Amino acid sequence: MHDLDRTYHIGPIALAPTVLPRHGWSFLVVAFFSIGLMIFISIGQTYILNEHLGVPEAVQGSVSGNLVFLTEMITLLLFLPAGVLMDRIGRRGVYAAGFLVLALTYVLYPLAGSVETLYLYRILYAIGVVAVAGGLSTVLADYPAERSRGKLVAIVGVMSGLGIVLISQGFGALPKVLVNAGYDGIAAGRITHFMVAGLAVAVAVLILWGLKPGLPVRTQDRPSVRDLLRRGFARGRNPRIALAYSSAFIARGDQSVNAIFLVLWGTLAGKAVGMESAAAVMSGTMIFVIAQIAALVWAPILGPLLDRIDRVTGLAICMALAALGNLGLLALSDPFSSLGPIFFVLLGIGQISVYLGGQSLIGQEAPVGERGAVLGAFNVAGAVGILLITPIGGYLFDRVDPRAPFVVVGVINVLLMLASIHLRMRLGPANHSN
Repeated sequence: MHDLDRTYHIGPIALAPTVLPRHGWSFLVVAFFSIGLMIFISIGQTYILNEHLGVPEAVQGSVSGNLVFLTEMITLLLFLPAGVLMDRIGRRGVYAAGFLVLALTYVLYPLAGSVETLYLYRILYAIGVVAVAGGLSTVLADYPAERSRGKLVAIVGVMSGLGIVLISQGFGALPKVLVNAGYDGIAAGRITHFMVAGLAVAVAVLILWGLKPGLPVRTQDRPSVRDLLRRGFARGRNPRIALAYSSAFIARGDQSVNAIFLVLWGTLAGKAVGMESAAAVMSGTMIFVIAQIAALVWAPILGPLLDRIDRVTGLAICMALAALGNLGLLALSDPFSSLGPIFFVLLGIGQISVYLGGQSLIGQEAPVGERGAVLGAFNVAGAVGILLITPIGGYLFDRVDPRAPFVVVGVINVLLMLASIHLRMRLGPANHSN
């Protein structure tokens, strides 16, 4: 029998009351896989567009952007209801179901015979993303004691970064390995996706075994579904929550732009110098991996800093770093330049900074009993960001320059940096107990 008033720890992280070490350690493992298994769709899709479907290079940016647009239309409708569902029935079941839906997507995706079929499978993928992204952000808000929130966000950022690197690099390189072993290109793509699907099923099982069951509040304390839906957006009247929602808008957009257009830029540059599809995708994936390794190294440096300063101030710093990373690509014309890794390192630092800054701020400000709904609204803001940024980015990628999507994100980073500075000067420091 555990003492419910006792504060447990996992390493340096103090956990919230009733959260046991087993729950915390299991969550870190699940976090390792969560974003990586969502993002792999971009790497796999680049391979499918080139090898399976033979989509002309001149329209791949637009096709990729439109597929993401459809995904975010669905997530926009579902994020808030999914958050309410997590407040009503608990986090664990919804989170696990998300991984099972992702697994089904990865089984079906390489079987598509046309781009139109990919659009249908993207609907399934969107449902999985809603549950997985919502589960990740809500559990991340639930599990730490307030004094350890920035540290846990940073550690989850590290785990997510490791997962992105290993899943992207490992499975991104697998088609080439299989082709070299004698499989044809289409079979190599299918085997790779089926293996990713099996991994997603295993993570769902871990969630059901290892995460905390039940609800964050007693049954009699639970508000109605209608109240939760209303409160998720109503909490945006709090200027700090509104700023956190704005940070989600660009954090998800930034993450999506990096995952889609970095890989695509590198892939098309590789094909332009004569690489076969599998080798070109691996080269494009390597660029993305460099950015993620930089994020991985930077996260444990930034996380403790966010616990020591006002989190609105922290978000302003994070936006400045992201603006530097995105706008800096204007000085890079060839992704395979010897100076390229420097720019991709800055890009990765900026991406993880915005993610950590936004998660720390919303985790601090979201009320416990409405956390699922508030995090649902937070994720809706992220979906809107992807919804607007990726189709515009895809259009500009094809018709203007492969760096154009990053410039769009960088300009928004600058605007939100200024908004964060203004809010910090107007409201002063937040007053939250540890």
